[in-house]
Amino acid sequence: MEWFAAPEYWVARLVFQRGLAAVYLVAFVGAALQFRALIGERGMLPVPRFVAAVPFRRAPSLFHLRYSDRLFAVTAWTGALCAAVLLAGLDGGLPPAAAMALWAVPWVLYLSIVNVGQTWYGFGWESLLLEAGFLAVFLGPSHLAPPVLVLWLLRWLLFRVEFGAGLIKWRGDPCWRRLTCLDFHHETQPMPGPLSWFFHRLPKPVHRVEVAANHVTQLLVPFLILTPQPVASVAAGIVVVTQLWLVLSGNFAWLNWLTIVLAASAVDYTPLTGPPPALDAPPLWYEIVVLAVTALVVALSVRPVRNMLSRRQVMNRSFDPLHLVNTYGAFGTVGRVRHEIVLEGTDHAHPPSDDTAWREYGFHGKPGEVRRLPRQFAPYHLRLDWMMWFAALGPRYAEPWFGGFVERLLEGDRDTLRLLRQNPFPDAPPAFVRARLYRCRFTTWRELRATGAWWHREYLRDFLPPTRLDTTGRPVGGGGRPAQRR
Repeated sequence: MEWFAAPEYWVARLVFQRGLAAVYLVAFVGAALQFRALIGERGMLPVPRFVAAVPFRRAPSLFHLRYSDRLFAVTAWTGALCAAVLLAGLDGGLPPAAAMALWAVPWVLYLSIVNVGQTWYGFGWESLLLEAGFLAVFLGPSHLAPPVLVLWLLRWLLFRVEFGAGLIKWRGDPCWRRLTCLDFHHETQPMPGPLSWFFHRLPKPVHRVEVAANHVTQLLVPFLILTPQPVASVAAGIVVVTQLWLVLSGNFAWLNWLTIVLAASAVDYTPLTGPPPALDAPPLWYEIVVLAVTALVVALSVRPVRNMLSRRQVMNRSFDPLHLVNTYGAFGTVGRVRHEIVLEGTDHAHPPSDDTAWREYGFHGKPGEVRRLPRQFAPYHLRLDWMMWFAALGPRYAEPWFGGFVERLLEGDRDTLRLLRQNPFPDAPPAFVRARLYRCRFTTWRELRATGAWWHREYLRDFLPPTRLDTTGRPVGGGGRPAQRR
C-alpha cells in the first residue's frame, strides 16, 4: 500500500530513534546506579515486599517471577547495553522482525522497572518514555520506508504532552492566567539549575512574556503539529525552542529532551537532505501489525482525551498497566515559597542539647549549602533529591520512605550514602540524625555580591526531631519513643 509508507521522513525517524535510544541509556544507567538504596532488597521501598502485595495484572513486571538485587542490576545494565546498540544504529540493517524485537527489549525491561518502582518511579516522564518506546518498536529499521501511521501516532503523543500541560496550567493556578507564575517558578521548582538564579532575576515584564509564550506553545501550537508541511515543521521547531529554554532554566530529568525528540519526528528534513534514498517496501505482515497497533492506540486514547476535556483534569496518569497511552501535564499549581528539608547528624552519644554540634548532609542536586550554585544534572534523574522536594511540601509525601532513609543514615548504609554528595561522618555513622525545615529563597544581586551566597534560608521548625537507633535497630526519638514526623 503506497499510502502506508512515508519515505521522506527517513531522517525524522533516524533522529527520533537515536534520540530515544540516548534517553533510554540515561534511564537505565540511572536505575542501575540508584536502585539498591531505593527499591533493592534492603532499600527504603523493597521490591519483594511490593510484588508480594500487588498482583501481576496491576503492575506487569519480570520481577514478579523472581527478584534479587543481582537480577535487577543485570536487567538495568542489559537495558543500557541494548540502548547503546540502538544508539549506535546497529538495528538499521536487521530484518523488520529482528529490529522490532530489539526495540522491544528495552521497553519490556524498563516497564518491568517502572511497575515495581513505586514512589521513586511515579513521574510523568517514566510513562512518556514507555509510550514513546512502545511506538518506536513499530517504526522499522532504516532500510524500510517509515510507516506513516506510526509517525502520526508520535505526533499524537506530542500533542497530548503539550496540550495537556497547557490545559492543566490554564485551568489550575490563577497565576498562569495572570501571567505571573514565573515570578516564583524559577525559584520554587523542584531542582533549580545553574542558570535558574539568573532566570528568576529577569525583569517581571520578561516573565510575563515567558508565560504568554508558554500558553501559545502549549495551547495553540500543538494543533499546528497535526497540519500538513511545512506548517508542522515550523510548529515542531517552536516546541524545540521552548523545550531548550526549559532545559536552560531547570532540571526536569529527560522530560524536555524526550519532548524535543518527539518534536524532531514531526519535521520534514527533505529541504535540507534532498530526496530520500531507495527504501524497501514494508512486508504485508508488518503493515497488518502497524494497523492493529494504530487501532489499539486510538481505542486507548478515549480515556486520556476525556481527561483532557474534563474540568477535573489530572496530570501524569496511566490508564493501563502497560503505560501505552497516558495523560500528561506539569505545574498546574506553582509554589510561592520554597521549603527545604536539611538533614543533620551528630556523633554526640548523649541526647542532644543546645550546644550539640550538628553536621549537614549534602545532596547532589537539592539546594543545601547556600554558597553552592545549583548544578545541571538533567537528563539524569536524581530520584532521592526530587523526592526530598516533595517531602518538603508536606509529610504525607515522605511517609512511605523517609523513616527508612533516616534509619539507613544512622546505620551508615553504603548504598544510601552513595546517593549523597557529602557524608559528614565518613568514619562511623552518627549517633543522632535530625531533619529541619527551612524557608529558602534566591538572594538578591546585592546579597550575592556581599555574601557570595546564592540562597538565603530561614529556620522554620523541626521536620523530624533528633532520632537514634534503639537496641533493635529501629529509629526512635531522643527520649526513646518512636520518631514521628511533623
